[in-house]
Amino acid sequence: MIAQRLNSIAPFHAMALLARARELEAQGRSIVHMEIGEPDFATPQPVVDAGIRALQQGKTHYTPAVGLRELREAIAGHYLRQFEVQIDPRRILVTPGASGALQLILAMLVDPGSQVLMTDPGYPCNRNFVFLFEGEPVMVPVEAQQNYQLSAELLEQYWSERTSCVMVASPSNPTGTVISQDKLETLLQKVRDRGGHLIVDEIYQNLWYQEAPQTALALGEDVFVINSFSKYFGMTGWRLGWLVAPQDAVGHLDILAQNLFLSAPTPAQYAALTAFQPETQAILECRRQEFQQRRDFLLPALRGLGFDISVQPQGAFYLYANCGRFTQDSFTFATDLLEKAGVAITPGIDFGRHKAAQHVRFAYTTSMQQLQLGVERIAEFIGRQQKRVEK
Repeated sequence: MIAQRLNSIAPFHAMALLARARELEAQGRSIVHMEIGEPDFATPQPVVDAGIRALQQGKTHYTPAVGLRELREAIAGHYLRQFEVQIDPRRILVTPGASGALQLILAMLVDPGSQVLMTDPGYPCNRNFVFLFEGEPVMVPVEAQQNYQLSAELLEQYWSERTSCVMVASPSNPTGTVISQDKLETLLQKVRDRGGHLIVDEIYQNLWYQEAPQTALALGEDVFVINSFSKYFGMTGWRLGWLVAPQDAVGHLDILAQNLFLSAPTPAQYAALTAFQPETQAILECRRQEFQQRRDFLLPALRGLGFDISVQPQGAFYLYANCGRFTQDSFTFATDLLEKAGVAITPGIDFGRHKAAQHVRFAYTTSMQQLQLGVERIAEFIGRQQKRVEK
C-alpha cells in the first residue's frame, strides 16, 4: 500500500514529453526543445573552476544545515549591492535548490487541512508540495488582464479561516509576468492583517527585461523569499538555492533542514561563492540580454502564427500562449507537435486547471537558430492541420 497523498500528486507532463523527445532523438530525429525551463548555457566557467578547486581541496564534507557562513554573507552582500536592502546573513538558509527551500517553509507553516493560496496557472510543484504536507492548495484563477498575478481583491475573495499562507512568483512560471512592488505591498498588508504568511518565489529575479528587478525583502522582514542559483546563474544541476526568512523562523527551519536534507551540496556552495563576482556577473548579464533577444523574436513570431499571447512577459524565459485557435486539448496538441513536427513544448495542463486545455508554454531556453527552426516547423504543422480541416 502506498500513502494516499500520492493520489493527489500529478506527474509533470513536461518531463514525459522530454523523455519521449530523447527517445526520438536516439532514433535519429531532430527535436527543437522548448519544453523544459532549463537554460541552455553551461555554468559560467569561473563557477565551474571554483567547484573544481573545492573538490581538489577536499571540501566535500557536510556544512552547517543552514549553509556556509561565507555564502550566506555573500548572498546578503548581493542584496545590499543590487537592491540596497540590508539582510542579516543569519536570516539566510542555503538549500538543495529552491525546492528544498519551499519544502522547509511549507513543513513549518502547513498543518493537515491548512490552505495555501496560489495562482492558476502556476508552477505545478508548488501545489504538489502542499499536498505532500497534507495541506490544501487553493488554485486562484488568474487572467491575462490581471497579469496572471494575485491581487488584494482575489485574496479577499479566496481567503478562509483555514488559510495559512499565500504564494506568489515574480517573475512567474509559466507566464513570465511580474507583480509590481506597490501591488505586492498591498497584498502583503492584507496577509498581515489576516495573520497569514506571504511566500515570494524570486528564482527568476534577475531575468527581468522591462525595468530593474525588485525584491519583496524591501517590504519588510516578515516575508519568506525563495531564490535559486539555477535559472539566472545557470547552475541547475548543482542543486543550490536559498531562503530568506523572518528571524524568529530560522531556528525552526534549521531543525527541519537538519532532518530533511542535513545540508546543501558542499562543492556547489563553494562554487557559488564565485557567482556574485564581477567576472561571473558580466557573463550572466550577456546571457540575460540574449534571453531578451530570444523573447523579442519568439513573441511576435508565435503571434504571427495565430497564438494569442496578450501579455508580454516581463521576465523569466517563458511564453504562455492561448492555442484555442488550433485545439481544445493542449496535451494532444503538444504530443502531436512533438511526434509530427519535432518540436517539444509543454501543455497548459501542467500548470493548473483554469483554461489549461487551451494553453501551452514555450520556453526560449535554446539558441536563436533552434527557435527559428522551431517556428518554421510549427508553421508547417499548423498549415497541415488547417488543410485537413478544409478537406
